[in-house]
Amino acid sequence: MLKSLSTCLALVVGGFVFYTTATGPFESLIQRAIFLALVVCLGLTLYPLGQGKSWRPLGIILDLAAAAVTLAACGYIVVNYEAIMTSLPWATGLDMALTAGLILVILELGRRAVGFFFPLLVALGLAYALFGHLLPGALGHRGFDVDFVTETLFLGDLGVWGMLLGVASTVIAAFVLFGAMLLHTGGGQAFMDLAMRLGGKSPGGAAKIATIASGLFGMVSGSAVANVATTGNLTIPMMKRLKYPAPFAGGVEAVASTGGQIAPPIMGAAAFVMAEILGISYVTVMVAAILPAVLFYLSVMVTVHVVALRRGLGTVPEDELPLWRDILSPGRILPILAALGGLAIGIFLGRSVATAAFYGLVGLLIAFVVTQAGRMPPLDMAKRILDGLIDAGKGLVIIGVMLAGAQILVAMINLTGIGVVLSSMIVGLAGDSLFLVSLIVGLVCLIMGMGLPTTAAYVLVAAVLAPAMTAVGVEPLAAHLFVFYFATISVITPPVCIAVFVAAGIAQTHWLPTAGEAVRLGAITYLVPFLLLLYPGMIGQGGVWAVTEAALSGLVLVFAIPSLLSGQPLFGNRAIDIAVYCLAIGLAIFPHWVGPFLAFAVLGGGMAWRRSQSAGLTALRNEQGEKA
Repeated sequence: MLKSLSTCLALVVGGFVFYTTATGPFESLIQRAIFLALVVCLGLTLYPLGQGKSWRPLGIILDLAAAAVTLAACGYIVVNYEAIMTSLPWATGLDMALTAGLILVILELGRRAVGFFFPLLVALGLAYALFGHLLPGALGHRGFDVDFVTETLFLGDLGVWGMLLGVASTVIAAFVLFGAMLLHTGGGQAFMDLAMRLGGKSPGGAAKIATIASGLFGMVSGSAVANVATTGNLTIPMMKRLKYPAPFAGGVEAVASTGGQIAPPIMGAAAFVMAEILGISYVTVMVAAILPAVLFYLSVMVTVHVVALRRGLGTVPEDELPLWRDILSPGRILPILAALGGLAIGIFLGRSVATAAFYGLVGLLIAFVVTQAGRMPPLDMAKRILDGLIDAGKGLVIIGVMLAGAQILVAMINLTGIGVVLSSMIVGLAGDSLFLVSLIVGLVCLIMGMGLPTTAAYVLVAAVLAPAMTAVGVEPLAAHLFVFYFATISVITPPVCIAVFVAAGIAQTHWLPTAGEAVRLGAITYLVPFLLLLYPGMIGQGGVWAVTEAALSGLVLVFAIPSLLSGQPLFGNRAIDIAVYCLAIGLAIFPHWVGPFLAFAVLGGGMAWRRSQSAGLTALRNEQGEKA
């Protein structure tokens, strides 16, 4: 019964998103209120209170009450939209009751979906707004009563109904639907087959398959954890079957899935939020993220290759790999090309990002129906499309609820000014030193992002910590990408590394060695944010020369760090090898144009020497073999 209800509600949510993406959203508060009502009601069926417990009947009553409160609060906004937007209404007792009830439902649903930490942060933000005037010193503020907090949160577009929920209900929802449709109409299998063909025949082939597949899935996914659970159930057993160590298998999947969150076009949905916060175009954010994402995945592939050579990790048998003619068949490739082509056309024509996503959806569905006509029964095609709508609806629950909660927290941070205070304290502690400020901010981002979905983690650190970066002269886009990357990689950073927990569970191994493998595989990700501060070209600024300089610096790190951590020999003497690798790394992060070029020369020279020695040794062995 509950499963059928959740399926029906998910279909309604998916249908609502498709309709508003096609025709354009309703008036802002109406769009956001309807969206929140739908995702909360769906969330109550997906995460029922007391499921499987003896007190489930009480849980049903409380869930029904939560749904009633949510519908009443959201319906109140829809009915009174015009009055709210054209006047400054005073909060009544009913307004306060509806606000309190809605916030409690959002926090409780957030607790069920992702745990206690994030709802606790939101509750602390509310408590600080109401009682912060009791605190001494710089942390205290002038105080706000319940009436004013209610008016801020409920009777306007700065609180619950603010920008974050607006982005979630339009742009993010459109791309979640786009991704779900792409995967359900054959894109998912096409991604997996392509990854197998590209990576399967080289050393460490199964791990490379996991890296490529997770990256492709992650580019259209909104969650690193969901990505691990999806692709990991295929790739981790494959690696273990080929005798890869279980911690290594789990670590590869966790890191590769995390990287999808920093890879365009969606970046875990944070790209759209970042564009709104900074007031820049989505395309600007997407372009800025390309080079760091390429460096990340190249680094993981290089590390996997080096480890595979050292440990003797084998390839995937040829008979298990799909054929190129199947991968590139029209039925497989045309829907993906039509989807990406429609998206590109929409962006090129200057349409809104949501409208561009709709163009991609239309191209995808048309190509899917045309290529599958005569091959797949119409009912099966319809089922795949409906499954896409349902999965999109379910995927929007956590995004919608988390961003509604994040909007509450951001509203309280802006209201009380605590973000400015904390930023000033960080700058004061670091003494205006860019290095110290960035180091402190990076560490705090890792802590604050633990246990949170990508978008919610970014919103939190952007509101509190990004101002500290801009205060010491960092360009705003670089500052926001810096905090975003550190908040994102918290999912593989001990002790609360939720992507590692899921991957270790699938691999049936302990999470701690899995986390060690993940940190080593993703080591460059901890340095890339600092490169954003040193090299403007890393985010596409400064012209061709600046981008070349940044790319060279990144490439040196991509090859030097995995080789150093894996003990890859250069000159045959470990001490000399370590010194050369460290010299190359130091030059690569030296903020002057000559540094990356010298680093490239040092590392390239060492690798060329190693290759020549290996070639000479091979030739000598062949010659001796011929004489024998």
